[in-house]
Parts: sequence; structure tokens; C-alpha cells
Amino acid sequence: MKAIQKNKKKWDSFKLFLYILPFLILVLIFSYYPLYGWIYAFFDYKPPKPFSWDDFVGLKWFYSLVETDVKINQLLQVLKNTFAMSAITLGTSWLPMIFAVFLNELKCVRFRKFVQTVTTLPNFISWVLVYSVAFSLFNSTGMMNTLLASLGIISPDEPILFLQSSDHVWLTQWLWLTWKNLGWASIMYIAAISGIDNEMYEAARVDGATRMKMIWYITLPSLLPTFFVLLMINIANFLNNGMEQYYVFQNAFNKEYIQVLDLYVYNTAMGAGSYSVSVAISMLKSIVSLVLLFFANGASKLIRGESFL
Repeated sequence: MKAIQKNKKKWDSFKLFLYILPFLILVLIFSYYPLYGWIYAFFDYKPPKPFSWDDFVGLKWFYSLVETDVKINQLLQVLKNTFAMSAITLGTSWLPMIFAVFLNELKCVRFRKFVQTVTTLPNFISWVLVYSVAFSLFNSTGMMNTLLASLGIISPDEPILFLQSSDHVWLTQWLWLTWKNLGWASIMYIAAISGIDNEMYEAARVDGATRMKMIWYITLPSLLPTFFVLLMINIANFLNNGMEQYYVFQNAFNKEYIQVLDLYVYNTAMGAGSYSVSVAISMLKSIVSLVLLFFANGASKLIRGESFL
């Protein structure tokens, strides 16, 4: 009898494994198999020649990143841009949680759904269209300059070059990113709020708690586990702040301050044709991201008493 039960448990475990097997295969194909491309960082790859014709150069391309003061300063500026923009995003990662809390407090269901829909839709708009909107609003002949000129604030012959200016690039890019992703990022918190036991709120009302006190003592503490998990993921992706946004907004005037690591890799590969160098930079980025992941996991274990991994 025990042997039958043991075999049944093994079969049940095997069936559960079969359920997740397709997802494991997808992870292997799209996450681990591309790591084979790291080998290009150790060869002098020159497309379209076959890879077998390329010469093995070892760590040459890694050394080339820091072989001159110009390259060192450029790499440091790129890292500065990347860390600054990622730090701003990470430091304001609590905004979707607060937005979800106050959205949940709206009593008019229709108005709540309207606000949620309006703030979520920008997430599905490509960055090309976002830049088109920005260009229509803030270019030299756009709506903003036309409005300021009609009010007499600026001269029509001297428009403000909002998009061409390198001033406050980090802040303006964060504002565009927040406008695009705020509603979508709050969905996780809205789902977490729906899972809070209503009896806790009823007990708080009986005790005379105000809405702000219920938010402070019930809603926010219930959302903190979700917040810390998402925060850990954001820390692990600290250097992966994307390329599309900065690619469409970059120009000759702001390139120095808008070029993040992903965009630098793209410009190095496509602009300079240094594919091997771009792969080397990507490898360093992945290693740093892995270190940050373990750092976040250790900090979570130290602060909360439990780790994520």
C-alpha cells in the first residue's frame, strides 16, 4: 500500500513537472541560449564573414574599453547617465503603489475605471508615437512655443528648444517614462488591494478609524510585500533601463547626457560597427546586474528576515 502511494506521489510530481516544462523550454531558448553570443566578445568578429574565419583575441575588447582617457571618460559618462536615470526610477518606484491606493479610494466606479483606463493606455503606445506627441508639443514650432509666443512670454523668433536642450534631460525622460508606465505599473498593487480581507476594514471602521488611518495601518502594510518583490526585480534590472525611449529622444545636443548603457551598446554596434566591443559591454552589464540582484537579496534578508531567492 505504501509503495502504491509512493508511486502515485512520484507520478503526480512528474505531471506537475510536465505542466511547467513548456515554460522551462521557453526560458532556455530565449534567456539562456542567447548567452552563446557572448563568445563574440573574444573574437575579432567582422560581419558578414563566417564566425569560423574570425581571429581569437581574448580580452582585447575588454581592455579597449579603458585603453584611452577619452574612452574612459565616455564610459564613465554613460554609466553616470545609466545610474542616474535608474536611480530616479528606483527612488520613485513607490508612485504606482500610492496611485493604486488612491485609485482604490475613488467611490465612483465609472470614474475609477475611466482613470485606470486612461492611465494604462499609454503603456501600449510605442516610444515612436510618444516622441511624435512630444515633437508636436515641444518642437520649435510646436503648440507650447506657439502658446508662449501668443502670450508674449517669448519671442516668435526665439523659441525654446525643449527637445534639443541638454538641460534636465534625466528629469524630462523620467517624466515621460512615468506618464507612460504609471497606470500599468499600478495594476499589480490594485490586484494586491483586492486580496486584502474586508473584515480588517470593517473592524477598523467599528473602532472609529478614518480612511487615511485605514490606508496607513491596513492598506499600505498589506502592499509592502508586493512592493519589496517588485523593488528587488527593479534593482536586479538596475542597468537595464531600455533603449527605445532614449534612442528616439536622442539628438546631437543631448546625446552626451541621454546615452545610457543599452543605447551605448546599440550605437557602438550599429554606428561604429564594433559588434565585439558591444558584446563585451553587454557582458559587463549582465555581471553587474547579477551582483546587484544578490545584493538586493541579501539586503532583504537583513531587513525583512527573509530572502527572495
